[in-house]
Amino acid sequence: MEAKQWTVQIYITEEGHDTRARAVLNTRDTSTVTGRGVARRNPIDRSIPEIGDELAASRALEDLAIRLHDVATDDIVQLTGPAER
Repeated sequence: MEAKQWTVQIYITEEGHDTRARAVLNTRDTSTVTGRGVARRNPIDRSIPEIGDELAASRALEDLAIRLHDVATDDIVQLTGPAER
């Protein structure tokens, strides 16, 4: 059995009250798939800055999962044709 490794890199940037994350999936077999997420900090909240990173990263990973599912669905349709209704 062949083991495969897929790598996800998460890039986080902060600008003002916004934290943005980009999750990039690289595989051997497919092109790169990217998900994005944003978190907005309440201006009065300065207690735990990591929360914005965590929220933005989790939203980017959620977006990545949806996009990866779409890629898989498109691949299935190309192989089998559209589903009959």
